[in-house]
Formats: sequence, structure tokens, C-alpha cells
Amino acid sequence: MTRWLPVPPSAFPALAEPVSETAPGSSVARAVQVAYGLRGAGSLLLILAVLAVFAVRAPSFLDPANLGLILSQSAVLGTLSLGLTLVLIIGGTDVIGGGIDLSLAGTLGLSAAVFASLNQAGFGDPACVAAALGTGLAVGFVNAGAILLLRIPPLLATLAVMNICAGLELVLTENSTIPAASPLIDTLGATGPLDVPILGYLLLALALGLAAALRFTPLGLRAEAVGGHPAAARVAGIATGRYVAGSYGTSGLLGGVAGIVSVAFLNSATGGASEMLLPVVATAFLGFMFSRRFVPTITGTLLATLFLGSLTNGFQLLHVSTYWVNGIEGALILAVVGIGRVRGRVA
Repeated sequence: MTRWLPVPPSAFPALAEPVSETAPGSSVARAVQVAYGLRGAGSLLLILAVLAVFAVRAPSFLDPANLGLILSQSAVLGTLSLGLTLVLIIGGTDVIGGGIDLSLAGTLGLSAAVFASLNQAGFGDPACVAAALGTGLAVGFVNAGAILLLRIPPLLATLAVMNICAGLELVLTENSTIPAASPLIDTLGATGPLDVPILGYLLLALALGLAAALRFTPLGLRAEAVGGHPAAARVAGIATGRYVAGSYGTSGLLGGVAGIVSVAFLNSATGGASEMLLPVVATAFLGFMFSRRFVPTITGTLLATLFLGSLTNGFQLLHVSTYWVNGIEGALILAVVGIGRVRGRVA
């Protein structure tokens, strides 16, 4: 049996406040340090600037009802992005050999199809929810098995699983929309206190719970240690494989939650879930910009989700094609990954 040893933060420098990452006296080093110091504030200023533009051009943008709509519209994207963020935290942020889960969009579509199909067949909410969550969890552990047991690179393993999920979704739905109606869907689609939709509260609760678990529990410290310094984590007695498997299992489970949320938002299971892949990846990587150490965090992902949700909503209010958002998301991925590569070379 693996002995779980207490791991002090000092054992993992990446978890502590970083020191100078570049040689003193270098002009490039000073420029990089200044850029990193201003990055967090700059990201928040960028969001405020975008919000200000939308508020001026479309006064209804800041209406409480519209802000609640942004939260509701962001619930599916945010839930999936939180799952990917967990995989990035525990598996590492190397886009080739590190943690990545491209199957999340497929998990969303398959879980939604399972929920709606059972709902149409007359099953109650408990059975539909259990089946949808079980589907997501199963997909997550298929990913984990392919990566840990078969040693398939995560990028390829999760891409293959995404295609499997997409195929199974088509089998269930026959490429058609499956309507769904139930007390749970009515509850999730309702408006809560302060005129904020219940789906918005669900997203905030998920983000708060995950952030607290990673920040205030030994589990979170070990999880970040596994992602940042896996060799040191193994020396400290941490079963890194279990944490990686757990990250994919939790990611799949959140994919199942997102499937239920999607059905509640649309009152049906629809095709086209694979289109969520780029927004999910963009959101998780954009969240790096809100971290002092340019690493994935739950709060950073939440802020990135709300930023992209506001961007989409603002474009809709200004009657600008939301297809522009796809281009912006792609550019953001290139920018974040590029900054990370430059940071690694200069450090």
C-alpha cells in the first residue's frame, strides 16, 4: 500500500512564490519580468475595457437580466473548461506530452443524448442523471486507461475517445434533436435570487468548490505537485498515476454534468457538440493569463469563461457575427501557448 506522506510546499518550488526566472542584468530578463508582473492586471484591464466598449455601444449589456444571461450561456462552456483545467493542473501543461482532454466535447454530446433518450423513454430524473454522470465518468476512465495502461499520448488518446463518443451520440440520436422535459430541467432553467439563473449559480458553485479543494486541502497540494514536479512527487510517496487517473475521471464527470446542463439550457439534446472543442481549449488556456505564475487555475478559467461569454453576448447585441469569436479564440490559444514557450526559453 502506498504511504501518503505530508508534502510541504517548500518541496516544490513551483508551488511557492517564484523567484527571478532570468539572469539579472539582462535587458530581456527585465522586460520579461515586467511583462509578467503586469500581465495579471493587464488581463483584468482588458476585460474591463471590453465590457466598457459593450456598455457604451449597447446600453442593455449591463442590465442585470443580460448579465444573468451571460452566466447562463457560459454554464456549459465553463463546466467543460473546469474539467480540462483539472487535467492540465495534474497532468502538466505540455500540449503534446502533458495533460490534455480533447474528448470533453464528445462527452458532453454523448451524456446529453443519454439523458434525453432516457427522459423520452419515461425514466425519472434520478435515473437520467445517474446515467448521464455515469457516462461521463466512464469516458474519463477510458481516457485514463488508454493513457496510463496503454501508454498512448494524451493528445491522441482523448482525440480517439472523442470520435468514439461522437459516433455513439449519432447512434443514440440518429442525428436528430431529442426534446426533454422534467422537473429537474424546469428547476435548472429557472431564475434564482438576484435574477441570476440557476445554471449561473451552478457554474459558480462548481468553480468555488474545485478552487477550495485545490487551495485548502492536502489533495490539492499533491495534485499541483504531480503536475508541476512529477518526479519529486513520486519520491515524496505520492501515487502520481492515481492522481492522473482521478483527473481524467473528474473531467469526464464534469463532462456529464455539462451534458445535463446543456439539456436544461436547450430543453433538448442536439448534435454539434464537437464544435465546443475549440472554445473549451481556448478558455482553459486563456485562464493562464490570470495566474501570477502563468499556470492553469480554477479562478483563471472562470474569469476566462466569463470574458468569452461576455464577448459572444456583446457581439450579439451589436449584431456582429459571432463567427468572429472563433477566430479570436484561435488567436488567443496561439498567444497563450506562444507566451508560454517564450517564457520557458527565457527562464
